[in-house]
Amino acid sequence: MNIIEEEQTAFEIGVVVPKRNVEEENEDCNCLEVLVDEFTKVGFIVERVQGVADEFIKLAAPLETLGRAAAELKLKKRTHIGMDLQFEWEEVDAFVKQHDGSLFSWFERFHCYNHLIYGIVNKSKSAVTLTYDGKEFCWEVGENLVPKLESVHFIKQVFPLHDEIKRKKLLKNWALNWWDITDQPIDEIYSYFGAKIAIYFAFLGMYTRWMFFPAAFAITVQLIDFGSLQLLVLPIFFIGIILWAVMFSQFWKRKNSALLARWQISYSVGVEPGYKLLGMEWGSLQTPVKALRKWGTDKTNEKEVYQRSEWFGHLLRFRNDAIVIMSIIFLQLPFELAYAHLYEVIVSDVMKFGLTAVYLFAIQRFTRIGGKISVKLIKYENNETAEKRADSLVYKVFGLYFMQTYIGVFYHALLHRNFLTLRQVLIQRLLISEVLENLLENSLPYLKYSYKKYRVRKKKRCEKGSSTGKIQFSSRVEKEYLKPSYTASIGEELEDGLFDDCLELALQFGMIMMFACAFPLAFAFATLNNITEIRTDALKLLAMLKRPVPRAATTIGAWLNIFQFLIVMSICTNCAFLAWFYDHEGKWSIEPGLAIILVIEHILLLIKFGFSRFVPEEPAWVRANRVKNATQAQDVCSKQLLRTISGGRKMFGKVKESEKNDL
Repeated sequence: MNIIEEEQTAFEIGVVVPKRNVEEENEDCNCLEVLVDEFTKVGFIVERVQGVADEFIKLAAPLETLGRAAAELKLKKRTHIGMDLQFEWEEVDAFVKQHDGSLFSWFERFHCYNHLIYGIVNKSKSAVTLTYDGKEFCWEVGENLVPKLESVHFIKQVFPLHDEIKRKKLLKNWALNWWDITDQPIDEIYSYFGAKIAIYFAFLGMYTRWMFFPAAFAITVQLIDFGSLQLLVLPIFFIGIILWAVMFSQFWKRKNSALLARWQISYSVGVEPGYKLLGMEWGSLQTPVKALRKWGTDKTNEKEVYQRSEWFGHLLRFRNDAIVIMSIIFLQLPFELAYAHLYEVIVSDVMKFGLTAVYLFAIQRFTRIGGKISVKLIKYENNETAEKRADSLVYKVFGLYFMQTYIGVFYHALLHRNFLTLRQVLIQRLLISEVLENLLENSLPYLKYSYKKYRVRKKKRCEKGSSTGKIQFSSRVEKEYLKPSYTASIGEELEDGLFDDCLELALQFGMIMMFACAFPLAFAFATLNNITEIRTDALKLLAMLKRPVPRAATTIGAWLNIFQFLIVMSICTNCAFLAWFYDHEGKWSIEPGLAIILVIEHILLLIKFGFSRFVPEEPAWVRANRVKNATQAQDVCSKQLLRTISGGRKMFGKVKESEKNDL
């Protein structure tokens, strides 16, 4: 094996433990010394840092340590013949490096770190006595050390650390680089944050860049008087917007497949069943193997077992979806309609403000409860992978937010047909709500961070019995520990903070698309907001939050299907707006103009579902490389198999010849 170039080793994991008191703790058998010693035995580079209130253990893993862990985990990596094969450290030269020159991606490194940290077991012949906070407990033979220390609250948290060199580089070239507008260093984002976050920012950048066309079109429609052709402007704008949305969704699929090819990610990527990431369990709830054991493969036909498990899973998902839909119809819908109606009939602005405040408080509680119920329902679904579980959660929770966001707007549009009020509501939602959400989204992490530092300082002063003197947080690892995590508002079990970012993007897309004819200028406001969103989200991830736990992904998941659903909805809603616009007398008579609108609707729906056949989802060069790699891999495997068969026949012939000679 050739010696590969040594990669730069950086501290990537932090472990938080209580700040030890040397006077009270036995140096010979205390938890901290044992933990540090075991980390060193595993192969970690260990550095201990004293903080204000806690002590921190920083961990870095040399390349060989990660390679051995990857081999134990049986990770599959891309080889030079294009096949994904099980990693072997002794054959490291056969595997393709990442685009940044590293052997392992951030997701793979984190997977290895997790395996090494949580895989430490007591291999001695007797239990080890550990002390913490004046108490003794035993580390039994064969027991995992880190979960044991977490159960006794010695280890407070294990979390990824920011790499200062890469973080500062991304801050300069990405978060603070406003001149590039929508251009982003996607490859560097992938290397630092992993595939899921990188795919989100690639989608956001492409979406914002494509928004320039409808924004310019909308400004033209809004500012220029076309005279006698004015009645044709809105239908043309509507057709152009739908074609734009259909083309965007299809060309995004092409870009997505190109990114996966560049990052050497296969569509089958995912987390192994039962895979634990720093205390969080990911993976499928029930694999086919478990299903076979449950139903008893010894006495039941295997095909029957799989079919029963499959249909039982569909039945569970149908039941849970029905529960969510019925809850929305019978609980949320009446509440939303009541608010919309009261807002329409109330004259006093003060009462409207009070009603809105009560509504916002109540709907936030309702949505949070709905999200928690959805999480509990998904636990009883028979989803095959963690990705499908997350998608199921997205569909259920988006239904709640869809009703909350759009029902009031539909009320003004459908029942009252009040376009002036409708435009006011749209302006309020797009300008005020998005600006406030961005301010809250980026200020809340800083406020949480400041509050945590205040509590630590206050506790430290109380311990010292003095209220004077400023307590400084000098260690960077402690500052990172005090920062909030990148979590979803519905909980971190299945989704991270990208859930809220993608939700905000989907709700915005629905708002500007479904009401395009009522307020074309919304596209311009959305474009400006998204340009700002790219940089503020980047700054939030790099400076205000802990480094997120990397998650495997090949697409933006269920959100792309939600975007497709919103495109279909926008065809229907905008055709209705055009019909009302031309039906001045309100008689709903199907005149030639209205008939043309209905024809346009059917044509656009046909284009929507037929355009995917015209634009392939995979670029030609990606498809060509895939076919080339598959052919090359088949040739190599065929030659190896032939050599094995030939060698076996020769060996068999020698054995037979030897037997004849013996006779």
